[in-house]
Amino acid sequence: MRKQLRFRQDGTFKIVQFTDTEFSDSRAADEIKMKAMMARILEAEQPDLVVYTGDVIASGGNPDPVRSFREAASVPEDAGIPWAAVFGNHDAEAPNLTREQLHALQLTYRFNYAKPDPPGLHGAGNYTLTVLGADHEPAAALYFLDSGSYSPLEHSRLGFYDWIRREQIQWYTEQSYTLTSDNGGSPLPSLMFFHIPLPEYHDIWDLTVCRGIKGDPICAPWINTGLFAALLEMGDVRGVFVGHDHANDYIGKLHGITLAYGRTTRNGYTPEPFKTGARVIRLTEGAEEFETWLHLEDGLIVTEQTEHQPLGREPLQIRSR
Repeated sequence: MRKQLRFRQDGTFKIVQFTDTEFSDSRAADEIKMKAMMARILEAEQPDLVVYTGDVIASGGNPDPVRSFREAASVPEDAGIPWAAVFGNHDAEAPNLTREQLHALQLTYRFNYAKPDPPGLHGAGNYTLTVLGADHEPAAALYFLDSGSYSPLEHSRLGFYDWIRREQIQWYTEQSYTLTSDNGGSPLPSLMFFHIPLPEYHDIWDLTVCRGIKGDPICAPWINTGLFAALLEMGDVRGVFVGHDHANDYIGKLHGITLAYGRTTRNGYTPEPFKTGARVIRLTEGAEEFETWLHLEDGLIVTEQTEHQPLGREPLQIRSR
């Protein structure tokens, strides 16, 4: 039977975004603490979907990365909550584990809702999910993209991190066009999830009023392949959610599209007292806009993040994540 997400009877659909969990050692005290926190957040929020936005595991130097992924999967699986994942730069650094294998592994789980990759498309973990409304027809769409790992051209002054390829953007536009056509010509309100932020994340921090914390450099790719322009043209995606930069959780709008970081779920590189947690997103059937808040490790719910006024451009920085 095909798995299908649905809006609740009250017309809402809630997502919990975990990011940069980097499961690597189930015996480590901080990992045990993180896993318990994640379970508490799910118990409190009771989401309809859990989304891992990359770096689900830290596979480099990990003697058993498959076991680490199983630890990550066990959190939503034990709670009986639908979940899906995209991958980041740390997920497939082990020589014996590829992104394709990780994607195939997630598809074996009972409560996993990800889909097999389209044939011939770059990356692993490119898929679309729809959320059915009261009339049992798609009322919202969720896009998942593989933003890659490291630049294949890193030695030619083209940055450190990978970028979403043009063929992936073409695939998204084809998916969007079909869903819009099937919806009588009206774009379905949609969200998009991947790991590495777009270059436009610089724009919302430097040039717009946004909310939240920027404690890390923005480690976006130096190549802009035009995904944001495609989102504007298709008119369906209202929010983009990423991870990657652990001490960033800010959120802002650019030309009507919300660009947001999650809240890091593991304090891997951030200075204390940056609390870990999750971002929560709530869709309402029939509405283009959505609500979002942070749920922190101590149970604090942050609905209004600190306002940031634009300060203009900052020098481009590079930092390994």
